[in-house]
Amino acid sequence: MTDTSFLGALLSADQVSTTTADRDHHGRDWGTPPEEASPPDVVVWPESTAEVADVLAAATERGIPVTPFAAGTGIEGNAVPTRGGISLDLTRMDAVGEVRPADRQIDVEPGVVGAAVDEAVAAHGLFFPPLPTSGDMATVGGMIATNASGKRTVKYGKVGDWVREIEVVLADGSVLTAGTRAAKSSSGYDLRSLIVGSEGTLGVVTRATLALAGRPEQTRVGRATFSTLADATDAAADVVVSGVDVSAVELVDALSARMVNDYVGSDLPEGPTLFLEFQADHGVDEEVEFCRRVLDAHDPTAVLLGSEAAGTDPWEPRRELADAVRAYYPDRRSLHAGDVAVPLGSFSTLVERIHELSEEYGIPLPTFGHAGDGNVHFDVLVDPTDESAVEDAAAVYEEIVTTGIDLGGTATGEHGIGRGKREFMLAEHGETGVETMRAIKTALDPSGTLNPGKIFP
Repeated sequence: MTDTSFLGALLSADQVSTTTADRDHHGRDWGTPPEEASPPDVVVWPESTAEVADVLAAATERGIPVTPFAAGTGIEGNAVPTRGGISLDLTRMDAVGEVRPADRQIDVEPGVVGAAVDEAVAAHGLFFPPLPTSGDMATVGGMIATNASGKRTVKYGKVGDWVREIEVVLADGSVLTAGTRAAKSSSGYDLRSLIVGSEGTLGVVTRATLALAGRPEQTRVGRATFSTLADATDAAADVVVSGVDVSAVELVDALSARMVNDYVGSDLPEGPTLFLEFQADHGVDEEVEFCRRVLDAHDPTAVLLGSEAAGTDPWEPRRELADAVRAYYPDRRSLHAGDVAVPLGSFSTLVERIHELSEEYGIPLPTFGHAGDGNVHFDVLVDPTDESAVEDAAAVYEEIVTTGIDLGGTATGEHGIGRGKREFMLAEHGETGVETMRAIKTALDPSGTLNPGKIFP
């Protein structure tokens, strides 16, 4: 085991742990099965930027890898160590700083949970629009690391679009301020955007200034069910292309609906269904009726919008879907969870291909996701003890992802590469693209201290 006794001179005793329980907890994330866990040699909980800098400088000097960690809600092993070393847990850096209503901004530390941002600014009539579905437990640092997004991306964009200024500690312990509090800048290289989405491989974010939006005065929700998957996906694209001012358009296929009904006791129609949300300060009911006309052109079997859906919580089934998938087949596991994103016009093509592969291989592939921005989520469910089925699952997953890339899309719309999608980097970015990324990594972290074994093939 790596000698990490030097940490005792940098941090207090309650900030350093080598217990089996703490190491095991930091050797997995939400998407990592137990047999693939990879615990660090030691876990540390810094409580300030200076302590992060001290740990990184000392680790780099000694050639010890450091893996940033927070809530552990990732899917692709982004925060799971690959070479032991130090797990840098940032959850104690959870201070909510200054709220500036006139600027529509808030300063936070990386360990702040997303939902806490909304709570802190609610009294000012503000909110943080791009929170992912896991926003009630995921941290701001993790969201910035993966450039996360959620159901409202179609209207508000990704987390990175709302990050203004960040404080970042580099591998050698130096501290960088990237970006400004201004809404725009043409000053030099955009280092802020370089750090956002880099999964802790280039630096550790210790403070972030986030932009906020006014909390809309009117919100309406609803859903529409269709007889065929093609009708549902075509309708989703038409809603966006037609210019309906919609804040969320989510797809749940028939299998996913059945799973969540079984899990939470809901009564969703077990057919391809779109969940919709509308937010505005005025005129929202007119927008709802506009959307109804667009949906009607695609022969829905049932539509529940606006006042018809009052008193319902259409997002509960969507929020519970990940756990519902796990619970539905006790003898199967999702060996591969996908989040491929494609241009909106190719969304229907990709979803149909996923269902074709499900039929072809006899593998359940519940399919859902952010239909408004072309982001498809799916799970490849197989018996992990069946070697043949595991091989088929790998083939299905690879074909889905490469199909998405061939359609002009990406292997990951919001979960990041981590250690789970490295094999697709060359197909998506080409050799020159990957080598350019390697050059940036080498320039900022020449010793490879930060989160090794991630992103690169």
